Amino acid sequence: MPPIPGSGLAKGLAVTLRTMTKKTVTAQYPDTQPELPPRSRGVIGLFEENCTVCMLCARECPDWCIYIDSHKETVPPAAPGGRERSRNVLDRFAIDFSLCMYCGICIEVCPFDALFWSPEFEYAETDIHELTHERDKLREWMWTVPEPPALDPGAEEPKEIAAARKTADKLAAQRAQQSEEGGTP
Repeated sequence: MPPIPGSGLAKGLAVTLRTMTKKTVTAQYPDTQPELPPRSRGVIGLFEENCTVCMLCARECPDWCIYIDSHKETVPPAAPGGRERSRNVLDRFAIDFSLCMYCGICIEVCPFDALFWSPEFEYAETDIHELTHERDKLREWMWTVPEPPALDPGAEEPKEIAAARKTADKLAAQRAQQSEEGGTP
């Protein structure tokens, strides 16, 4: 059967009329902030106190967009007669967000939880050179990092906590036993 002339036009007009009668869902972005998913990736925040300058994040970054400078500092002995220790002190920690592909490898490899995802996404600049953010700016974003989700109540207790609890219970039992032995003559 040959197509009816103008049927395509009628179908197109029907779609247009259906769309015109629906309510619009356009969000007026600057006035209304979008609701982001809980684990959205915006920008990387730095918790500087946890950074030991191990350089794992910079070495594992596939884009080489993390720049770290440090120096060694001698720390006096903790106890008399001890030896002096040396530790790394962070001088510069910068991320070039014009190169970053937001893969999150740096956050995953950090053994000391110094890097976190922040949901902040409004950091556009007019000059590409201003997208290299130093540690002061990265520290500011750290305070926008949301709390981690609560643990599942039915989940197994982490082995580290279980071992610590077992040791604490053993020590409490030993102290209770010693106090019973010491209390009765």
